[in-house]
Amino acid sequence: MSAPDTVEPLDLRFSEGELAERRDRIQSFLRETVAAAGAERCVLGLSGGIDSTTVAYLTVDELGSDALHGLVMPGAVSSEANMSDAERVAEDLGIEYDVIEIDPFVEQIAALYPDAADDQLAVGNARARTRAVLNYFVANHEDGLVLGTGNRAEAMTGYFTKYGDGAVDCNPIGNLYKMQVRQLARDLGVPEDLVTKAPTAELWTDQTDEEELGVGYDAIDAVLAIHVEGGVPASATADHLDVDESVIETVRELYEASKHKRAMPPAP
Repeated sequence: MSAPDTVEPLDLRFSEGELAERRDRIQSFLRETVAAAGAERCVLGLSGGIDSTTVAYLTVDELGSDALHGLVMPGAVSSEANMSDAERVAEDLGIEYDVIEIDPFVEQIAALYPDAADDQLAVGNARARTRAVLNYFVANHEDGLVLGTGNRAEAMTGYFTKYGDGAVDCNPIGNLYKMQVRQLARDLGVPEDLVTKAPTAELWTDQTDEEELGVGYDAIDAVLAIHVEGGVPASATADHLDVDESVIETVRELYEASKHKRAMPPAP
């Protein structure tokens, strides 16, 4: 697979004051959402990636370590390094966590419909949906809320599994571009190696977000901010970012094709 298209990063980082205000807003949102639901605690799937790590740090900083239960859910395609990072985050924060292997569940699903057993995308999405079932199984038992880890770039390009990692009660970092998630993570004291590691949903072996999307996150952030949300024409956006217009078209197509993921299922 070819390397993803990249651009020189468009600086979407907050000023010091804006970052403090945004962090406070997110943490107030967390506290108010949990209180409004009458929940006892929160459940969070930990992948070892920057998004779930940032949500974990935000939650513990606002609600305390007793308020968060982490689930580390490795599968056959999960790297040992990522799972180790996930456990490291839980241990650094002092939260309760469990390690649950998902392959026995996914294998049973594939066995029930063998025609799809070799379909990489179908099996990959089954992994994401199995994790969602486990998140809610634990959350229901503990009278808790399932916290999402999706960011703004993922939401707008549809880079999440419908009823998988998209099945959550709230998305604390859902309004942050990837660059802003990294900035917030540093402000929270997340170790730098976790801030800069390559994102992966680990739906199949050696999968990375940016290779699957075909565009780097810096480019996605920039095109979404300028063209999709900012309304600047594609040609002007391409000129400003000094990239081929096909990069703008790719991000635009991801946004248009994933609208169904950002809305309730249609009814007549």
